[in-house]
Amino acid sequence: MPEISYSPMIISLAVAFVLTVGLGFPAIPLLRRLKAGQSIREDGPAEHLKKAGTPTMGGLFIIAAVVITALIVGGPSRQMFILIFAIVGFGAVGFLDDFIKVVLKRNLGLKEKPKMLLLILFGFLLAVAQLKFGGTGTNIFIPFVNADVDFGIFYIPFIVFVVAAMTNAVNFTDGVDGLASGVTLPVALFLALTSIGSGFGTAGIFAGAVAGACAGFLVHNHKPAKVFMGDTGSLALGGAITAVAVMSNTTMMLPIIGFVYVAEVCSVIIQVFVFRRTGKRVFKMSPLHHHFELSGWSEVKVTLVFTLASVLLCILGALIMR
Repeated sequence: MPEISYSPMIISLAVAFVLTVGLGFPAIPLLRRLKAGQSIREDGPAEHLKKAGTPTMGGLFIIAAVVITALIVGGPSRQMFILIFAIVGFGAVGFLDDFIKVVLKRNLGLKEKPKMLLLILFGFLLAVAQLKFGGTGTNIFIPFVNADVDFGIFYIPFIVFVVAAMTNAVNFTDGVDGLASGVTLPVALFLALTSIGSGFGTAGIFAGAVAGACAGFLVHNHKPAKVFMGDTGSLALGGAITAVAVMSNTTMMLPIIGFVYVAEVCSVIIQVFVFRRTGKRVFKMSPLHHHFELSGWSEVKVTLVFTLASVLLCILGALIMR
């Protein structure tokens, strides 16, 4: 059995970290000059109102750092281009949403139906690309039993569902300084380590770059945030980690290691469903992080607790996959 080397993944993480930090310094003033300022929900926590006008669409330099790092460290290959397609494609959907909100001044951004259709389209293309070039066919790894199950004709619909669900879930997690990048950092690191360990070196290098970019973005995005990633960044990160999971056959691990995302999106679904049926709210505000803010938690506490939960969930994931 060939010796496993984690060095390329570590290099990828370090390079992406440096690039993301470095790109942030010219990008943030540029976004400010372009008046790419964040609009804030008036019904949200009062403390957030002071953030109005903070530059957004910082996801652009996250994407740039990951793509540059992936090509430098991992080199061009079919698998790498599939992963790059994912982060750029889903980031483009987020950019369109941000552009409509920030530049065209339409607060609701991209309408729900076309946004979901684009996510489904990219999910379909990702599933087809994996079938053609990924090497795992229609098999899905099932945790706990540690066995592959052939999904056959249900493979593509399943992957499309996972992609649409997880990208939306990561999107809902973005809303507090440092939260989305803090929660995603351990998830990307888990995927990087497990991908390398399972022989999916390209996916491991790419995931390492995503982890490094998340860490680098925190330099600019920790409270008080100098820039927000916007939907450009949150959808790009959601697309990136889901694509890595698909390419490394760890898709079924996402609800476990990414349970923070799941809790966030489920809080929105529950809130809307119950309110429409009864006129009452289950949470003080959704997504879930806003409920804790309105319950008296500071933004820093929310970010630290949710990030710690993400770390513990990834440790649990590692124990499950042993």
